Amino acid sequence: MSATWFDHAIASVAPRMAARRVMARQAFETLTRGYDGAARGRRTEGWRAPGSSADTEIGVAGALLRDRMRDLVRNNPHAAKAVAVLVNNIIGAGIMPRAASGDDALDRKVDALFERWTADCDADGQLDFYGLQTLICREMVEAGEVLVRRRLRRSSDGLPVPLQLQVLEADFLDATKSGALGAGRLVQGIEFDPVGKRRTYWLHAEHPGDAYGALQNGLQSRPVPATEIAHVYEKQRTQARGVPWGAPVIRSLRDLDDYEVAELVRKKTEACVTAIVFGDDEAQQGIAPSVVDADGNRVEQFEPGLIAYARGGKDIRFNQPSATGGYGEYKRASLHTISAGFRVPYELLTGDLSQVNYSSIRAGLVEFRRQIDAVQWQLFIPMFCAPVWRWFTEAAWAAGQIPSPTVPVEWSPPKFEAVDPQKDAMANLLSIRSGTMTLAEVIARQGRNPDAVLAEIAATNAKLDALGLVLDSDPRRVTKSGSAQSSDPAADDPTADADIDPAQADQQD
Repeated sequence: MSATWFDHAIASVAPRMAARRVMARQAFETLTRGYDGAARGRRTEGWRAPGSSADTEIGVAGALLRDRMRDLVRNNPHAAKAVAVLVNNIIGAGIMPRAASGDDALDRKVDALFERWTADCDADGQLDFYGLQTLICREMVEAGEVLVRRRLRRSSDGLPVPLQLQVLEADFLDATKSGALGAGRLVQGIEFDPVGKRRTYWLHAEHPGDAYGALQNGLQSRPVPATEIAHVYEKQRTQARGVPWGAPVIRSLRDLDDYEVAELVRKKTEACVTAIVFGDDEAQQGIAPSVVDADGNRVEQFEPGLIAYARGGKDIRFNQPSATGGYGEYKRASLHTISAGFRVPYELLTGDLSQVNYSSIRAGLVEFRRQIDAVQWQLFIPMFCAPVWRWFTEAAWAAGQIPSPTVPVEWSPPKFEAVDPQKDAMANLLSIRSGTMTLAEVIARQGRNPDAVLAEIAATNAKLDALGLVLDSDPRRVTKSGSAQSSDPAADDPTADADIDPAQADQQD
């Protein structure tokens, strides 16, 4: 800030005092500067932004957020579609493991054992391992969190591995268990030791919302060691529990519902009243005249085609329903807000592809797929897949089926369908040839086991060799070894001009 005329006047007799005056004024203005978002005034009046911890905020609102989001998913098609899109992209056909110990014989044995176990891993006996992944991911998105409990079984139960998984909704956690506990603490049903490590989960024996469970004294909770629980949720802060992914747009979804119901009721009401007959003497009608139908009955509700009569009716006025303006624009804008809150592209949420082209939809899907990739590798695999694999190898080792309780693993999430398969295939081919990607990586990105695919290719090649067949680069050509036979007669005709441009053919003629 420049010096004023008064500063110059002081400087003529006391330069040091004038310098201190200018510097002090600059320091004061620096202190008064700040973020506009932190300013207080008329524009920010009513803006509540408490500095409470994430656990405190979730402890107050978590249960209600779950209940409201579940209600929306049950009854609002847009909420249901958003959850389905997220689950379908995160899980798809399933996130598949493959043993990676480096010992081929051991890896094949573990993979085969896991494949047999997946069919019987559900404690409810209904889903396989990949079906459980879908259910768990759905609960994570819809309710914000889900618990998976390890259930060890007896060898006499006849399971490939004496282990099963029990999926528990977040309501099983006893949220009333909070506070200090010796040197540790309890946070909404989760017990932490003095260093902040999870020690136990306090779980209800039955779902608190189940009438039978409540009658059977199921509201009492018991501690379960944390080593027996896989707690799956998105960690946005350092909170102990999760919140529904659609929490930012719960009110927007509800407002859109209310708006559509109001519009529908208004249209139905306008369509019901065809005409109203008024009296010739307004004084006879009073302030609120009664309305009757053609039979003289008082009108308590509207019906299609209704002609209502006011008392002493002598004049008739026909209803003129008004056109609804801006309904489509408002709904489109609301759906854009909802899709942003769920972190789902608008086109996938609504199925409306009228405003996109190849480039725009590809650009949108690239960002969405990057987000899904992060959720798979940073959230779902570490919180669910990795603990389950550890439980599986420990149970198999304890049962004497594998030599070690620890077997390294690699996970293969489902592939994303290509917008342009040919371009994606060429990109993969160039990556392999340039050495920036291996064939195994490309196969893994397709959601398949590279070892199984390569073994299948080798088996197919061996079968072709045994039959004396040679596959040509042209997919139409299948020849016997040492012959020039072809499945395409034109391909064997040396006079065929299939690849000659018609203009060139005319010149040759």
